[in-house]
Amino acid sequence: MFGYRTDLDHGFYLLEQLRRKMDRVFYDIDRGDDPFTEQEAYPRANLYDDGKAFLLSVELPGVVESDFQLTLAENVLTLSGELKVESPEGYAAHRRERLPLRFSRSFALPSKVDSEKTSAKLENGVLTVTLEKAPESQPRTISVRAN
Repeated sequence: MFGYRTDLDHGFYLLEQLRRKMDRVFYDIDRGDDPFTEQEAYPRANLYDDGKAFLLSVELPGVVESDFQLTLAENVLTLSGELKVESPEGYAAHRRERLPLRFSRSFALPSKVDSEKTSAKLENGVLTVTLEKAPESQPRTISVRAN
């Protein structure tokens, strides 16, 4: 009887593992992620608009300025580069969970920007790009006269 109980316990364990994996799939779907693709969008980014400028905030941990480039053409900002992961000098890798990765993300901007007034800074693994809108794209206040 003891062997049957162990087999039954093992069966319930496998069912529990399946349930957890299915929960994870539905959780990812609810978040808007596609659980059936291997690669998520990298790097993660947020794009904000304050009316006068766009602010793009991108997570780039472990990436230095020389490992990526920004280009702006036709109101599309493209960030491309490489995440390099190297073992410290004199050490051999025992376990690797972070792997080298080439990346490229393009962001279509909803209005024209002034490329001359665009700036970017990389601080603490976060790239912040400020893209000032072209004068014709900025909101205007229209005065109203009463007769």
